Amino acid sequence: MKQEEKQTLSISEKLAIDRTKLANERTFLAFFRSFVVMLSSGLAIVKLQFLRNIYVIGIALMIIGLMLLIYG
Repeated sequence: MKQEEKQTLSISEKLAIDRTKLANERTFLAFFRSFVVMLSSGLAIVKLQFLRNIYVIGIALMIIGLMLLIYG
């Protein structure tokens, strides 16, 4: 059934499907990139001894990063 449906699609419809897939992939990669940056920034703040006064911000960045990974 799916093979028959693919054969009946026009070129512009196939290209639209490909564009949609690529847009979804770009969105996922943007969320993943944001997760990595927030998690690494949070870990750096938590691990560095002289940044103890902003320790809570480091924890918050890690939590937000994990939420981005789950949402994305």
